Amino acid sequence: MTSASTGPTGLPWRLLVPVKGGAAAKSRLHPPPGVVREDLALALATDCLTACCAGMPPARVVVVTSDRRVAEVAVALGVVVVTDPGAGLNAAVRAGRDHVLRETPGAPVAALLGDLPSLLPDDLLVALDAASAHRLAVVPDAAGEGTSLLTAVDGAGLHPRFGPGSAAAHVEGGHTRLDLDLPRLRTDVDDDTALAAVAALGVGPATRAVLVGTTFGQLVR
Repeated sequence: MTSASTGPTGLPWRLLVPVKGGAAAKSRLHPPPGVVREDLALALATDCLTACCAGMPPARVVVVTSDRRVAEVAVALGVVVVTDPGAGLNAAVRAGRDHVLRETPGAPVAALLGDLPSLLPDDLLVALDAASAHRLAVVPDAAGEGTSLLTAVDGAGLHPRFGPGSAAAHVEGGHTRLDLDLPRLRTDVDDDTALAAVAALGVGPATRAVLVGTTFGQLVR
């Protein structure tokens, strides 16, 4: 593995991870009986953030959230916390981007979904390595329509268009589409089907602890 101090190609990536958190998080997800949706959402984010911090310096990871519990996890990992302005995912990414650019003008910036509990550190490094070869890049989600990772070698060029059909929207905005063979990075959890998919892929310890003993427990690797 390449040194995490710089990144896979020597680029000092700053990674934005927007996390909604709280009771309103993951409204399309129906947790198994006995599991509180808020607790499951926190576990998903915890495993994603832990993998990010194992792959790159935590000080270069920026969590955008207004949820206290998410912020506590982030602080414990050594991650920078930026307040979510509360105007949706795109506004959250822009808030993180603007924070980074105020601190480090011209820095390379990437935005990663925060609900990737199967993510491995090497997955992140491989994706950033591939993205480093392009001024702007997008890694679609597993379905090929949404966006898992959005990057800009000059962070000022990062203009998020998350929402339905975001992968195509980001390509229209100049991002090179990278259909990488990284299912753990591309499988985010928005609904019950996706939860079963990540359970089969393998999840981090926080998500595993929440799901073990439930109807999803037999799927967890």
